[in-house]
Amino acid sequence: MKLYVPKENELCFRQELLSDPGAMSYNRGYELSFPGYHRDTGCIDFPQAAWRGWYETWVRDARENGKFYAYIEHGGAFIGDVCLHSGDGGKSYELGILIAPAYRGMGLSGEALRLLAEYAFNVLGAEELTNRFEKTRAAAVRLHLALGFEARDEGGMLDFSLRREDFLFW
Repeated sequence: MKLYVPKENELCFRQELLSDPGAMSYNRGYELSFPGYHRDTGCIDFPQAAWRGWYETWVRDARENGKFYAYIEHGGAFIGDVCLHSGDGGKSYELGILIAPAYRGMGLSGEALRLLAEYAFNVLGAEELTNRFEKTRAAAVRLHLALGFEARDEGGMLDFSLRREDFLFW
């Protein structure tokens, strides 16, 4: 398994993920106020006309913008994607990981999350990784706890945190 940073003309896999109701079901039902979000499915429109601007922010100028984005490649296929974004100059990064439905339940997300953590701590110099989601997402909760994240219950939502010093003992 490896993380692969796509070229601008390779964003069709991202487009497929964002338009797949099975992949985006975690996103369904929220009151999100950005163009192209479909509340009923959780899907997000990502037309080719939007690729350049998105690519400039998330890939080309990612370091300056406190961001990182990559596909998860396994066995010669893209199986999902990962991202990081920081709002505090690179000390703490919120992570995202999305595995395509056909590859869920195979234990691949743990390896992908480890690769993302290695990149965040060893390349970006992050001090902390965070994530936040509903405690009803049992598989995601188990994954984060198994990888050493600490969880704090915030009334239906869980805030996860992994500090650099804890990661060094993996």
